[in-house]
Amino acid sequence: MSDDLQPIAPATAVNLYLDHREPELSEKSLTNQRYRLNSFIEWTQSKGIENMNDLTGRDLHEFRVWRRQGKGSEYGEVSKVTLWGILATLRKFLEFCASIDAVEQGMRERVLLPEVDPEEASKDEKLDTEHAEAILDYLNRYQYASREHVILGILWHTGIRLGSLRSLDLGDFDADGQYLQLRHRPGTGTPLKNGRAAERSIAVGDFYAEVIQEYIENHRDSVTDDYGREPLITSNQGRLSETPIRSTVYQWTRPCMVGECPHGENPESCEYMTRDTASGCPSSRSPHGIRRGSITKHLRDGTPEEVVSDRMNVSNDVLDQHYDQRSEREKMEVRREFIDDA
Repeated sequence: MSDDLQPIAPATAVNLYLDHREPELSEKSLTNQRYRLNSFIEWTQSKGIENMNDLTGRDLHEFRVWRRQGKGSEYGEVSKVTLWGILATLRKFLEFCASIDAVEQGMRERVLLPEVDPEEASKDEKLDTEHAEAILDYLNRYQYASREHVILGILWHTGIRLGSLRSLDLGDFDADGQYLQLRHRPGTGTPLKNGRAAERSIAVGDFYAEVIQEYIENHRDSVTDDYGREPLITSNQGRLSETPIRSTVYQWTRPCMVGECPHGENPESCEYMTRDTASGCPSSRSPHGIRRGSITKHLRDGTPEEVVSDRMNVSNDVLDQHYDQRSEREKMEVRREFIDDA
């Protein structure tokens, strides 16, 4: 152990790290990091490691095996992809620890990440079509043209990213043409992920064109943002930020919002009932989960991949690897529709 290190308990170091990362991480990401590092704290307690200064490369290998085998009190055996995420978080944590003289420089490099195939790395969290339609049917019945209806409706119908939704201005909606215009405007706070290459017009159809128009006329706050622009999705303070949009999605994708809780919770006592805690529900979905579900539905409905690629601004390679969750049989049946019988 280097003489330059300063003693610190693992739990204290974890709390300092999470405090350091809080301004730059979403609530969901911060919760995930805390969960991953809690297992590290439990492991150090089981090993009698009370000082981060004492940590060795052999210790880190033992934690890797311990976590993979699910030997903690409340942590089950994990997949290779999940283990990769846990160890990647541990690496970032150890990098921070080195910066505060809690561990030796280079300790993060002693955490060996498992090799993960591209197929294994592709996440499968998505909003199922049946669930999405139940949510939108409920909003259509009871909160028609509300801000929540517009957020969930546009995300599901178009499959666009959260940042793209937030970037829309009032003038980007053409009621007569029934489309939304996405523009890359980094100088005024709303860049698109892929820059100008992501600029495009997106058809919204009769129904959602009416929903958006009704929202504008009756529920949209008539405000401007910090740059004098008129945002489409607003609060009474201006353009709605990513956090409340994300919270809205987590809240409304909980099954108990439109049906029964699959986890046996009493809605009146469920700890995930509020907008601030909804992301902790195991069945809630992120905006990206809506995007994944929307893309999958378009593909299953027979929309050609080239059309989906252009509409959702995603390359064919990424589409195949990360979004297309159809079985080979489903793909075959879609292809069959484009082939005339001999």
